[in-house]
Amino acid sequence: MERRATIKDVAEAAGVGVATVSRVLSGGSASPRTRERVLAVAAQLDYRPSALGRNLRQRRTGGMGLLVPDLTDTFYAQFAEGVLACARSAGEPVVLGSTGGDPEQEAELIGMLLEQSVDRLIAVPSGDEDTWAPAVRAGMTVVFADRLPARPFSEDDDPAAAAVNDLMLLDGLAAPPPAAHRPPELPSVLADDRAGIRTAVRYLRGLGHRRIAFLGGPGHDRRVAAFREAVGSPVDEELVVFGTGSRDSAYAAASGLFQSRPDLSAVVAGGNVLGEAAVLAARELDLRVPRDVSLVMYDDVPWAELCSPPLTVIAQPGRDMGYRAAELVLRSGGRRARSVVLPTELIIRGSCGPHR
Repeated sequence: MERRATIKDVAEAAGVGVATVSRVLSGGSASPRTRERVLAVAAQLDYRPSALGRNLRQRRTGGMGLLVPDLTDTFYAQFAEGVLACARSAGEPVVLGSTGGDPEQEAELIGMLLEQSVDRLIAVPSGDEDTWAPAVRAGMTVVFADRLPARPFSEDDDPAAAAVNDLMLLDGLAAPPPAAHRPPELPSVLADDRAGIRTAVRYLRGLGHRRIAFLGGPGHDRRVAAFREAVGSPVDEELVVFGTGSRDSAYAAASGLFQSRPDLSAVVAGGNVLGEAAVLAARELDLRVPRDVSLVMYDDVPWAELCSPPLTVIAQPGRDMGYRAAELVLRSGGRRARSVVLPTELIIRGSCGPHR
């Protein structure tokens, strides 16, 4: 029996990425030459995604998908546990996938879930709105968590203003017209990044810190926008540093920051992988915490309390976020967009001290 062609087969034969194939087959944006090549290869391989869409619209198979960037990340493990607990109580099976924070891999997994006729999906997105268009157009119920997919960038966009506008919308405030970024159009479960980062920066300022750095990673647009808003203008851009998401990249970013700016006195790490990297880099460089540098980490994970000294953290309710996302995807039938914003909490421990 011949194996049926998959979206990955089409992508490899056409010499493009899986996300590009998804965009072309769902009517999204692509150059005429690329569109023609993808459609020709799809026809040659007898790949028919429209049949999958009909299956989704005509019958309900049960079960839900869950996509996260990294299953080894403690926060995502807590989040997944919340999803699984809710799904278990509802008697729903869950198909779990790790995207590695790669939009191409994410698009491939979305295609796989469509082929399996999974009709509900919870995701921490890595790709932009175009990556998610095939799932939405096929009738899949999607709930985003932790962050929202980015809009495809255009030269008229202002990413910093877009992130601030999103923060204002989630805070119940009107964004200044014209809004550079649309409010969420699909249900989502998010933590209140703005309040958490703002509280942390105010706490550090109260300890006398003025040169405060931010370590960010993929998906941290709202957190870095909240940081810039909290420190105020002018922002010292050398103190806003990003890693690509891997532990090696996070360590390189933290180490480079400490060595290039020995005058900084405090760091806010945008996630637990970045916080771990900051602790390791400080130790390698013989920086004493909090005497030489104060540290605040976004995410409360078990090892944070075991550090010496224990880390001050911005705690977000990972398990609750997962449970709420599963509740939303299970009851979402009317497609009415809804966002749930859960509170964060600053937990003060021993990694912050007065500026000397």
